[in-house]
Amino acid sequence: MTESIMSKAATMEIPINSNGDTGTLPEDDGLEQDLQQVMVSGPNLNETSIVSGGYGGAAEGIIPTSSVKGPAVSYNADFNKRIPVTGLGSNMHHSSSSSSLTPDEMSRGVAVEKLETVKKWGLNTYKCTKQMLSERFGRASRTVDLELEAQIEVLRDTKRKYENVLRLARALTNHFYNMVQTQHALGDTFADLSQKSPELRDEFGYNAETQKLLCKNGETLLGAVNFFVSSINTLVNKTMEDTLMTIKMFESARLEFDAYRSDLEELSLGPRDAVAMARIDDAQQEYQVQKDKYERLRSDVIIKLKFLEENKVTCSRNCLFGDEITQNTSDLFLCSQPELSL
Repeated sequence: MTESIMSKAATMEIPINSNGDTGTLPEDDGLEQDLQQVMVSGPNLNETSIVSGGYGGAAEGIIPTSSVKGPAVSYNADFNKRIPVTGLGSNMHHSSSSSSLTPDEMSRGVAVEKLETVKKWGLNTYKCTKQMLSERFGRASRTVDLELEAQIEVLRDTKRKYENVLRLARALTNHFYNMVQTQHALGDTFADLSQKSPELRDEFGYNAETQKLLCKNGETLLGAVNFFVSSINTLVNKTMEDTLMTIKMFESARLEFDAYRSDLEELSLGPRDAVAMARIDDAQQEYQVQKDKYERLRSDVIIKLKFLEENKVTCSRNCLFGDEITQNTSDLFLCSQPELSL
């Protein structure tokens, strides 16, 4: 009977009240064994504590298990003071919000940045338009580089002439291609008639051979003209166009440079109080920026004009080397001159 009671007591659960009081068996060996078995599968720590009522419970609500051998954890009374657990999510959100901007603040910042960009663009456009109109009506001076502007005008005139050559060469290619196709069809027709007309076999055969020879030389000439068109097209629509785009950027930079120069000159002639001096300093900085941009683009234009001239000479020599187009034209129309002169 006594053994039965003892066995039931060993397997009974130990109730813990709201204060963490273990009742009448604080030093029971069965409790120690149960805790030891439970903590074997837990984290590999040195001591453990069972706390009633969460992390914020009182110190007397702790069941000491320092006598348990094996992996365990110990309670640290200062833990709650260092890391507040209550309201963890809200605290983390507040910390994250303090280190980064909210969506409204980010949107507001983007809007302010865009507004500032539009403001600068509007001010720059106003100054450039004012400078352009003042130059047109003779009320403002402009920066002039006579030598460079003469080279730019020569380039534009050369581009117009090369565009005319390109247009004529393309027209020649289209017409000559149709002529070669017609000669090829005519030669086939003469060859067919020479087979079906025994009495005119020699005449039709001679004309068929002549048309085939003309077609062959015509295809050679057509290939030379196509190469010429391709090279001139690259020179006009890529190389020259790229240089002219740089020239347009240079002219825009020149207009901006003169606009900010005129603005600085007007401010320099005005009063010299604190506000005016601050505006003069800002205008001086903007003027220096525009001046550097103008000089950089001027240097780029000079370099591109030099390389363009070299490229133009090289391209023309490659297209017209050995007077290939003229030679092929002679071969085409003089291939059967002795026979045609009869």
